Amino acid sequence: MKKTNSFLIEALKTVILAALIVAPIRVFIFQPFLVRGASMEPNYYQGDYLIVDQLTYRFREPERGEVVVFDSPQGIGRRYIKRIIGLPGENLILEDGIIKITEGDTEKILDEFSYLDEETEGSFEFSLEKDDYFLLGDNRANSMDSRAWGAVQKEDIIGKVRFQFSPFSVLAD
Repeated sequence: MKKTNSFLIEALKTVILAALIVAPIRVFIFQPFLVRGASMEPNYYQGDYLIVDQLTYRFREPERGEVVVFDSPQGIGRRYIKRIIGLPGENLILEDGIIKITEGDTEKILDEFSYLDEETEGSFEFSLEKDDYFLLGDNRANSMDSRAWGAVQKEDIIGKVRFQFSPFSVLAD
């Protein structure tokens, strides 16, 4: 009986120590995220398991092209994954499949061919305020994003996607 109690106490100590180490990492540094839906294909697929870095944006601002996880701007308690297209203070115009970005007197065309296979269809014009980000899914035809919700506030961005793990069924194909 004494041996069993000693084992249980040691096991309990190990569990508590592990929780004390893992919990702060999970809450403040890295967080898991599971992709749902097709809005980020062909770069992220339904069922992909992601590790989200929550620390980076405490030391620097989010950058264009980064893939982020954020709280729904609709306030429905859901999290989404999208790519940052527009930064605070910029004006965005989509015409003829090309996204033009202007800030003051500077105008540039967004080069998305490193992560997109086709041009973005449709048109929009959007101005971003301080702490606003314009986010789009990579699968533009099947993505609910800033074109529908508007800008996402910096405070709603959880973090940057750091690691991607595909489900075993995809890896076996």
